[in-house]
Amino acid sequence: MTDQQWNDGMELKLHGAPRLTVRAWDALKESGGAVVLMSGNSALFPKSGYAAVGTINAAIVALAKAFSDRGLTDGVQVNSVLPGPVMTGRRESYLARWAPAHNVSVEDARQKFLSDVGIERYGRPEEIAHLMAFLVSPGARWMTGSAIRMDGGEVKSI
Repeated sequence: MTDQQWNDGMELKLHGAPRLTVRAWDALKESGGAVVLMSGNSALFPKSGYAAVGTINAAIVALAKAFSDRGLTDGVQVNSVLPGPVMTGRRESYLARWAPAHNVSVEDARQKFLSDVGIERYGRPEEIAHLMAFLVSPGARWMTGSAIRMDGGEVKSI
């Protein structure tokens, strides 16, 4: 990847998280609020072809942990979510580009990926949203500084 591609990824995903969190911190502190930062399971299991993604995701997990330390004093709960392969518009776009470059149909590309990573299906955005809703609910109030993976079993380690 070029330096510009790395910088663009950092600007979009990594720098946006602390900017928004810092800007909202006083209101979160006043209300006893919660923050959930979106990372990805490549934070824990980076692959060479996606080095920038893995690096940025790992930084977001570290950032959430650092914010959670401050949150202990300020009464703000902070966690991160590490989703695996979720079928979003972004993933559909990726598969639509990947398939013809590898002389396969988009449906074959979808199935190949599932087979390669050893899962039955892609996650759905609403499944990740349900997890995030739980993390900001009263039932998860004692959970802070955690990085929660939701990946359909893609990651085979503990």
